[in-house]
Amino acid sequence: MAELGFEIDPNVEFTLEGNVAIIALNRPEKLNAVTPSMSVTITRLAAYCNESSDVRVVILTANGPKAFCCGSDIKELDTYQSPWAHRMKHDHCDAIAEITKPTICAINGYALGGGLELALCCDIRVSTGNAIFGAPEIKLGWVGGGGMAVYLNKTIGASRASRMLYTGDPVDSATGLAWGIVDEVFESAPDMMESVKTLAATIASRPPIAAQTAKLNMRAAVNMPLDQAVRYERDLRTICFYTDDAREGKAAFKEKRAPHFRGE
Repeated sequence: MAELGFEIDPNVEFTLEGNVAIIALNRPEKLNAVTPSMSVTITRLAAYCNESSDVRVVILTANGPKAFCCGSDIKELDTYQSPWAHRMKHDHCDAIAEITKPTICAINGYALGGGLELALCCDIRVSTGNAIFGAPEIKLGWVGGGGMAVYLNKTIGASRASRMLYTGDPVDSATGLAWGIVDEVFESAPDMMESVKTLAATIASRPPIAAQTAKLNMRAAVNMPLDQAVRYERDLRTICFYTDDAREGKAAFKEKRAPHFRGE
């Protein structure tokens, strides 16, 4: 267990396996619905992952057989003293989206509302066959507030996103795979986690600066106009090319040995 320097909510677990951090929601009896205290913890853990040189990849997942996350605990929403207090609450989706290291979300069961938003904030998403994805907020009288419309639109396109947002009806894992909500579906949670940890270890073995730069590059590709994104990519390449890790990579290639990357 890493020394965090702060208390974490017992409904959130954090482990560090090598250079891979694992954040796991641990409230399965409530379908991993997020409380304000859990939200604060997730935000703090995301900041820790950004600041720690020991963390190169972050896996976001959840415990229990039924749900990854069904969003915010609706009962807790009544505890905010005013609409402004609700608006200014800790946003754990923003915190996950702002992690500078590559992120992988492993989804087992329901990913609804804020749970789907949380998953969409990650770079890579996989699921088990029992996964269900949905944006049911409209059925309760409101819309998502963690970037649901933006992330869905960019992930599955405007028409499919509109269908999910306007009806609130969920889609299954096969549809989620076909639409690109996830890029792989596994038969079981253990199979999924084994594969995800292998993937995370592979990414963690890459030069840390290059991996984080690749993430910046991907975001630019999605959010910038074409000409700006290409120019930005060239700037990023220049930054990476003159790092110690790049020199190590070239030397290792010439000497036909495994490289040792230090994030410098």
